[in-house]
This record gives sequence, C-alpha cells and structure tokens, in this order.
Amino acid sequence: MSESNDWHTVTVQIPFASAKHALIAKQAIEVDAELQPQAVKRTITVEGEILKATFSTLTIRLARLTVNAFLENVDLVVRTIQQFGQDAEKTSS
Repeated sequence: MSESNDWHTVTVQIPFASAKHALIAKQAIEVDAELQPQAVKRTITVEGEILKATFSTLTIRLARLTVNAFLENVDLVVRTIQQFGQDAEKTSS
C-alpha cells in the first residue's frame, strides 16, 4: 500500500471564559512536544478568548489521534482552572 504525501489539516477552536485562561491553556499544552514531529505539525495560538490549534498530519488516523489527545489535554486544563483558578487569582492579587 503506498502512502500519499498529502497532509491532512484540522483546526480546532476552543472558547474560554477569558483571554487569560486561553493563554494559560496554550502555555500548559505547548510544553509537550509532538511524539512524531516528522508526521505531525502543530500550531497553537490564542486569539482573544479562543484557543486555536491547527494540526497537519500524514494520515487521517493520526489526525484523529492527535486531536483526541489535544482535547484530553484541554479538558484537563479546563478542569484545573475550574478547580483552582479563582483561588489562584485571589492569592496573586
């Protein structure tokens, strides 16, 4: 079976309650490098309150796996912000 050299691109946009929370999510997620940098290219940006991630992968399956892992990370960050965000902001003021 021959592989196509065409890249598959997926963009995900996640709205946050504030630009600060979107930036926290970006900073927390982008520290982990892609496990297959030759097969996955990732760009994460913040546009206002929106966390935007674009993935280009060599296969559709890899796109699905990469986006799923990203969404699991976003879920963890969101739950952490919900649990500790307000308390952390009170102590840092």
